[in-house]
Amino acid sequence: MILIVDDIRANIIALKKTLELHDIDVDTAESGEEALKKILKTDYCLIIMDVQMPGLDGFEVVKILSGNERTKEIPVIFLSAINIEKKYIFKGYESGAVDYITKPVDTDLLILKVKTFLKIYKQQNELKVMKDLLSNEIKIRKEAQDNLEAKIVERTKELILKNEELEFKNHELQQFSWVVSHDLNEPLRKIQIFIGIIKELYLVDDQKAIDYINRTLKSAERMRTLITDLLAYSRLSSNVAHEKTDLNIVLQEVLSDFDYIIQDKNAIIKTGELPVIDSIPSQLRQVFQNLIGNALKFSGNVEKPQIQITSELIKTKDFDSEVSPDGKFCRITVSDNGIGFDEIYLDQIFVIFQSLNDRKEYEGTGIGLAISKKIMEKHNGLITAKSQLGKGASFIMVLPLQYEN
Repeated sequence: MILIVDDIRANIIALKKTLELHDIDVDTAESGEEALKKILKTDYCLIIMDVQMPGLDGFEVVKILSGNERTKEIPVIFLSAINIEKKYIFKGYESGAVDYITKPVDTDLLILKVKTFLKIYKQQNELKVMKDLLSNEIKIRKEAQDNLEAKIVERTKELILKNEELEFKNHELQQFSWVVSHDLNEPLRKIQIFIGIIKELYLVDDQKAIDYINRTLKSAERMRTLITDLLAYSRLSSNVAHEKTDLNIVLQEVLSDFDYIIQDKNAIIKTGELPVIDSIPSQLRQVFQNLIGNALKFSGNVEKPQIQITSELIKTKDFDSEVSPDGKFCRITVSDNGIGFDEIYLDQIFVIFQSLNDRKEYEGTGIGLAISKKIMEKHNGLITAKSQLGKGASFIMVLPLQYEN
């Protein structure tokens, strides 16, 4: 809406009709004082004001409007037939008006200017609304960010405390494992020794007693192996520095340990070239020992067990990653032609104390593959297996060439 301010009613009526012909809403005031009262109550898009009026003149009204925070942005056009000298025009602009038009008025030009200022006023209001919305959005986001940062700080403190608590408990658990293993192994060792003495000195001719003694010794040996494996599993929680490791040397050491069993089973071992990687050698030695030991143990009734160890460099840390000579990861596969297993039990074989086979037929503690999986995780690696029942198994490992903590 536009406000026309003029002390001559005839001028108001003529201008009002002209503007209304162009669908422009108009309000009127016949003095500066009346104009100020209306402006304080109503939001106007534009004010067309006469300069010379009794009481407050146009210059004084505009000066008052310019000093008020709510009204200073309202555009004002001065319209005068008397004060047409340059000094009055300059004074109009200095007081805060956006234009100064002298009479006689070009109606078309006046309407064009009015519509232009209305459009500018509308755009300014839209920008103001947009600015307010953006300011509010920024405020909301800043508050959300501050809350998030506070929560992150709080959560980080909680995680640090939990981590310290976990490290302390892990240390206690390791100490406990060492004590328990020693306390269990020592009496077990004495049991084995004394039963062996009884067998050799007092039961030479009693075959039935010797059979019972042998079963007892085997049970004691299984208990000793279980204690050793549990101790090895608990040791994996400790932090050990990684070092450059030639896996070819590690593999040959493991094969050397199995030399007797390999000859006894007439097994064929095929090895490819393995890479040099950052690792804890003793732990990867244990992985190879577990995998090759299982391949020999679960060879079944095949005449010549065959075990193949191969390696290739790959692009990404993924079992199915493509081969790349510049790859930063290696994929090592240990394959055999043994009894295999059904892949529906794939997740089960890496769980501690889980075994898919009859332990009377195949001795073991069910810890070996669980240890292997934990070792691979400590090396930022992966391990899985592919197999078919009766058609052998392939254990696949993916390891980074360079370890990053």
